[in-house]
Amino acid sequence: MKKLFAVALLAAAPAFAGKTPSPEGAQVYIISPKDGETVSGPVTVAFGAVGIGVAPAGVEWDNTGHHHLFIDRAPFDAAADGMEPIPADDNHKHFGGGQTQVTLDLAPGTHTLQLVMGDAFHVAHEPPVVSEVVTITVE
Repeated sequence: MKKLFAVALLAAAPAFAGKTPSPEGAQVYIISPKDGETVSGPVTVAFGAVGIGVAPAGVEWDNTGHHHLFIDRAPFDAAADGMEPIPADDNHKHFGGGQTQVTLDLAPGTHTLQLVMGDAFHVAHEPPVVSEVVTITVE
């Protein structure tokens, strides 16, 4: 009986079949703040997307994903970052509920921000859908 139950659970588990293809021409971008802007904290970061829908994490709909915000780290590198789920820590914020903005308490100084669209499993699409890096100064 236990063996049969285990087989049933495995059959019901979603299978990771590889990288999720991104829609042709899909783009994400940071609406605000603008690159080079000096802002006062807290900082509201607004996200934009063109050619790709936004869906919650865990939802496998074609041509969708959810935002991840890279903060104060090297720009996304498909070879180094693209094969694993995006981590969740101080430098990688997940928006698995489909959120399109966040308010951050960033320390005074210079900060970099970059959006990366992740699939249902928090893995970057193929090809990756990433924004330009935005550099801001917080007063």
